[in-house]
Amino acid sequence: MKLTKLEKSWILYDVGNSAFTLLVSTIMPIYFNYLAGAAGLSDETYLAYWGYAASISTLLVALSAPVLGTMADYKGFKKPIFFIAMAVGAVGCIALGLAKMWLAFLVIFVIAKTGYAASLVFYDAMLTDVTGQGRMDVVSALGYAWGYVGSCLPFLACLGLVLGADKLGLTMETAMGLSFAVVAIWWVGCALPLLRRYRQRYYVERQPHAVRASFGRLAKTLKNVKKEKHIFLFLLAFFFYIDGVYTIIDMATAYGSALGLDSTGLLLALLVTQIVAFPCAILFGRLSKERKNSTLITICILAYLGIAIFAMFLTYQWQFWVLAVLVGMFQGGIQALSRSYFAKIVPQERSGEYFGLMDICGKGAAFFGTTIVSVITQLTGHMNLGVGAIAVLFIAGLLLFRRAAALNQGM
Repeated sequence: MKLTKLEKSWILYDVGNSAFTLLVSTIMPIYFNYLAGAAGLSDETYLAYWGYAASISTLLVALSAPVLGTMADYKGFKKPIFFIAMAVGAVGCIALGLAKMWLAFLVIFVIAKTGYAASLVFYDAMLTDVTGQGRMDVVSALGYAWGYVGSCLPFLACLGLVLGADKLGLTMETAMGLSFAVVAIWWVGCALPLLRRYRQRYYVERQPHAVRASFGRLAKTLKNVKKEKHIFLFLLAFFFYIDGVYTIIDMATAYGSALGLDSTGLLLALLVTQIVAFPCAILFGRLSKERKNSTLITICILAYLGIAIFAMFLTYQWQFWVLAVLVGMFQGGIQALSRSYFAKIVPQERSGEYFGLMDICGKGAAFFGTTIVSVITQLTGHMNLGVGAIAVLFIAGLLLFRRAAALNQGM
């Protein structure tokens, strides 16, 4: 399938923002562990504080995304709001390199991750403007696929700076500061083609007092969405199953570090995740032409259920490598297919509004998941139990999704 310039530009933003995602899930927790250790925090406290920070950032986006998404649906609003959110994330990423204390680092991390996550709400909602329904599964999958492989380039540069800091004559703080700057520059550079080419095709006409009107439209949608049971049940299912996905992404390196696994091995294993995810995401995109989207999502949820159970018994480095490969096989598929599935069942001119609601479920779930891991770890003193608890959420998500898919098929 030949891609248009706009589709390529949209995919390229996934390449840019995925570098920040990889940084958050790999090097950043290790650096925070370094800062926390220097301040005398225990491994359990470090893991809990990292989880709480991730939870706060996702909660902030979950609370603001529906209103911002509703505003973005007005004619000419989507691109400027997207740019502001991205700029907050990129500037925050650079500012992380200036933090020398663990608390300051966490505060800046919350701001940067909030900007990053908010930009994705509007980016996902752009999919209805960027391509047609018949191409959404493939384009969405290619976004995640190229995001995985493209993020490896700045990651390798950052890895070289961090692991080779001594040979380069750099302190850990300087090496990390340069790494954060590399990721921010990459992120913004990949966003420029989309900012130049994107035009909002589907929109709601502007109204006086846009902010106040957005609240009114959102309230009406929240009231009506319960009547649209196929959408409502999908959102509920998405809340549960994406909870586990985001929690695994956010907490994997922190979990491995807290278990005492070798930092270099953890980083290389997660690099393998990106490499494995590239062909697997493309494969799911191609399979969507031959198999129902709902069937493929079901397979991914079942696979993640197995991954969550396996993570409970994680002890050795080789087990973390197996975990990394398994996550890579299904991560892109479940995210890309969920995005395109939702884009097909919502009104195109109100995509921002509905993707804002989807973000409540996604970010609310991430808040729920990381909080569960943190609280259970602190209460029991066993990190394995905290991680294993998310398996229950995959089961709930699977049951609800199958019901939503059945309703959608019957329409």
